[in-house]
Amino acid sequence: MNTPESPQKLPLPWLWMIATAALCAIFALASVPPTLAQEQNGTAQNARRYAVVIQQVFDFIQRHYVDEVDPQAIYEGAMSGMFSALGDPYSSFLPESEMTDLNDTTRGNFGGVGLYISAGGLQTDGKMTYVEVAAPIEDTPGWRAGINPGDQIIAIDEASTNGLTMDEVLAKLRGVPGTGVNLLIRRGEKLEFPVTLVRAIIEVPTTKYAMIGDTGYLKLITFTPMTVDRAQDAINSFRAQNYTSLILDLRNNYGGLLNSAVEISSLFLDGGLVVRTKSRIPSENDDFNTRLPVMVGPEIPVIILINRGSASASEIVAGALKDRGRAYLVGERSFGKGSVQQVYPLEKSGFRITTARYYTPSDVNIDKIGIPPDREVMFPEYTDADAEKLSELIKSNKIASFIKNSPSASSADIDLYARVLAREYQLDIPLLRRLIRNEQNRATIAPVYDLEYDVQLQEAVKILREGQYLPLMQTTKTLKALQEEAVEDMPLAS
Repeated sequence: MNTPESPQKLPLPWLWMIATAALCAIFALASVPPTLAQEQNGTAQNARRYAVVIQQVFDFIQRHYVDEVDPQAIYEGAMSGMFSALGDPYSSFLPESEMTDLNDTTRGNFGGVGLYISAGGLQTDGKMTYVEVAAPIEDTPGWRAGINPGDQIIAIDEASTNGLTMDEVLAKLRGVPGTGVNLLIRRGEKLEFPVTLVRAIIEVPTTKYAMIGDTGYLKLITFTPMTVDRAQDAINSFRAQNYTSLILDLRNNYGGLLNSAVEISSLFLDGGLVVRTKSRIPSENDDFNTRLPVMVGPEIPVIILINRGSASASEIVAGALKDRGRAYLVGERSFGKGSVQQVYPLEKSGFRITTARYYTPSDVNIDKIGIPPDREVMFPEYTDADAEKLSELIKSNKIASFIKNSPSASSADIDLYARVLAREYQLDIPLLRRLIRNEQNRATIAPVYDLEYDVQLQEAVKILREGQYLPLMQTTKTLKALQEEAVEDMPLAS
């Protein structure tokens, strides 16, 4: 949730002026003569006209519907319809339960499974065809179960997610700690497997850090009000250990607070623009410049790791440091969420709405596009045939059983068991070794990093240790330059 300003409570009369716009438009068009509709072509006139019809329809339903109707049910249904009409998965009405969940998340803890989710396919009514996992939160039930960014949740407790709203999915996933929820996960085109998760208190983590030789490794998990303090602690620790370079890991970081992203960027940039927001609303147009003293000076090379789970606030940081020539990006193209939301309470309920889009220092909005890495490094992919074999392996629970019986398995032990599985399932040994190691990490306290199996981190360390950083930085381009080159390379229509 990006909230550059504090939420404001809307007066109830104003609420009724906007409520049920999506519903009332149908009645308005049916009741107003075409000639009158043509005359009333001003936006303000139409808004007033629709507001009157809203109230009339609401009263009509109350008086004439065959059964007695709960006014709250009409109100909530109309509000949900209005925000669905925007066709924006990030703008929605928040009934009391969802507003409570959102407040819990903002405070830093809630009962759930530890998955950031997004709309995998949006229908015309604002409902989803499936739910996509944007990123799991580390050391949570979803993460320990092996759910990955890009996985689809196609059923919850045997009920399809097709046709649900984002809020309905969240309501199903969250709940009382200690209770279970059954998910059906689809990975790729053919791999499907069930997962049972036990809800837990999800404490939103912020950072992990450690040294890799003389390189400071800082992983930002999300952007909260505490993230910058924890990052400063990490950098001070690196200084005490005489670090000479820094790797900033933003993979699977699905975002958070805009102000936190600006403050984190400030630790690496000596003044200047971090991000710009643009909107048709003048008050939402703003330049966000650095606001804290720089802590990581230009003499310290910085590499940022990104992947498809890096979104929103993490893209603000990656985009700012790339455009300002301060960091080299390694990994995969980021998610592509370039919009800013505000949350407004309405008594016990509320709504969130997209109020602006953000632009990097080179004036690029990456919404639905993402940020490309300077050096792409992908984890090994598997074929459709591999997917069927993997599905069989996952359902057999053999890897989980191996780790349960050998929680401290060494690299040699893992390699030996991977070879056993390779003979049985005809799968690549490197893929199996990574699956076994991932299971081991999930079953215990996750390590800060895993240099042996993390090919993207390996590449970042290699660039720094082999002295490739400065030559590479001299050839990097801003997002604006990359965008312009892409347009020039497009074939001409004939």
